[in-house]
Amino acid sequence: MTFSDYLIFADESGDHGLSTIDPQFPVFALVFCMVAKNDYLNQIVPAIQQLKLDFWGHDQTILHEHDIRKEKGPFGILRTNREMREKFYQCLNVIIEEAPFDIIAAVIDKDQLRTRYAEPFNPYELSMLFCMERMLAKLIQHGQTGKTTQILVESRGAKEDRELELEFRRICDNRAQWGYKSADFSKIRFELIFVDKRSNSSGLQLADLVARPIAINCLRPEQPNRAFDIIKSKSLQIKKFP
Repeated sequence: MTFSDYLIFADESGDHGLSTIDPQFPVFALVFCMVAKNDYLNQIVPAIQQLKLDFWGHDQTILHEHDIRKEKGPFGILRTNREMREKFYQCLNVIIEEAPFDIIAAVIDKDQLRTRYAEPFNPYELSMLFCMERMLAKLIQHGQTGKTTQILVESRGAKEDRELELEFRRICDNRAQWGYKSADFSKIRFELIFVDKRSNSSGLQLADLVARPIAINCLRPEQPNRAFDIIKSKSLQIKKFP
């Protein structure tokens, strides 16, 4: 088996369910961060580890966008120390700005999806297909044909993991085509890796940090969004649907 030169880290923002839709956040976003393994090992991981050592003295703090934004848990230090808060965001922004990675995202408007289609597809399954179509093309462009590329996602529970694995297999076997495209996923062997949510993965933390800003930009593009301003300097592809 020949492994790819790249790792893919995936994360989401929002709820993919359609039975009840939050009027304040009626979108679901799935983000793929594509990172060259050499860059991941030599630049991204050391930068994130150094940030943690500088602010907490150890490397076990997990950078979770929700906790940072709400200043919860270990990020409570940002609430009580304005100077530290400004320094932390400055350092974090520099890490994301300088980190060499590409982003592919799919953002599903759940209200429009439910209105337009009598039997709408699952937003997670739709966004997975959209992201994988674009990731396939990018990997082929980077000379990864025939290699095994691993997509790392946070485990969401046994039942949901099984459902996602099933849909992932359908896509990889070219049995889940939707719409007008006909991508040949046999050109690259994709492998889905479920990671415990307590895992201290720098790549998954990076994906978590960029997912919500992308969703917010699609939902409210006129709203100031400093995080997205940094993200859009990357190689960024966003599929909005419907």
